[in-house]
Amino acid sequence: CSPISRPVAGSFLSLWIMCVSLSVPPSDSGSRLSSPAVLRAMSSSAGPTPPYTTLAVSRPAPAVTHVEIHRPDKRNAMNKAFWREMVECFSEISEDQDCRAVVVSGAGKTFTAGIDIVDLAGEVLQPRGDDTARISYNIRKTITHFQESFSAIERCPKPVLVAIHGACVGGGVDLITACDIRLCTQDAWFQVKEVDIGLAADVGTLQRLPKVIGSRSLVNELALTARKMYADEAKSSGLVSRVFQHKAALMAGALEMAEEIAGRSPVAVQGTKINLLYSRDHSVEEGLQFMAAWNMSMLQTADLMKSAQASMEKKSPRTVAFAKL
Repeated sequence: CSPISRPVAGSFLSLWIMCVSLSVPPSDSGSRLSSPAVLRAMSSSAGPTPPYTTLAVSRPAPAVTHVEIHRPDKRNAMNKAFWREMVECFSEISEDQDCRAVVVSGAGKTFTAGIDIVDLAGEVLQPRGDDTARISYNIRKTITHFQESFSAIERCPKPVLVAIHGACVGGGVDLITACDIRLCTQDAWFQVKEVDIGLAADVGTLQRLPKVIGSRSLVNELALTARKMYADEAKSSGLVSRVFQHKAALMAGALEMAEEIAGRSPVAVQGTKINLLYSRDHSVEEGLQFMAAWNMSMLQTADLMKSAQASMEKKSPRTVAFAKL
């Protein structure tokens, strides 16, 4: 299974099957914890990264971007700047060829308290407009602007992992349901808070949470009662996939998983995310047709041959030098 510079599409599947059937799992999984210094930097950065005022963005490992919500004195409440900066940040990440995976977390003692009501009171409670039509138009514009902040995460082709500790309230649930992989600490708790303040959640929770959690009854209960869900229930219901003892362990686990993802072919990883999202919102038959159309071009990549060779040589995919995408 030696690599070739321009593989022929018709030979891919037969060659791949032969390589996989003859190989054994790599002896080196590439699993390792990052250095304590890196983890400390991820857990408590110095402050927001210019030009951002609410986000600290860093590169803790090759091809991994860390986006930290950084308003710890306000429990990472989401102010006007945050909503704008999330769109700008993830638009930039989407185009960053050096990034292959993203970790999102919160600075300080909690992930996020949700929307900063004080900061947004003017826009939400006193919208501009001379009559009902104009007031309504401006309210809709504000809501769709907020929605875009988290749709930008979902639309980003790079897998996004979110590391949740402490409280994840209101807009925090909107945020995490737009992410691809959710991890939390044992002390984490989640709350769809909006009914308690007189409105229906309108930034993604009611649309995405039913597709994340298998039980429509449980989603309805959480949204209609605003009760808290703790880590154990979050894991058993499928909201999160792993629970860690404390934040340091959470950040180490999130970074390790992000590095594993970033070590794979970006063609394979980004294609997998795009097709998972497409299949979530379409029938099986539509998903299969989309997958066939996708892979008729994506199979024509040297990444497949490089991955097969690494497998035959019992090496981790992270040893392969994949080209940027």
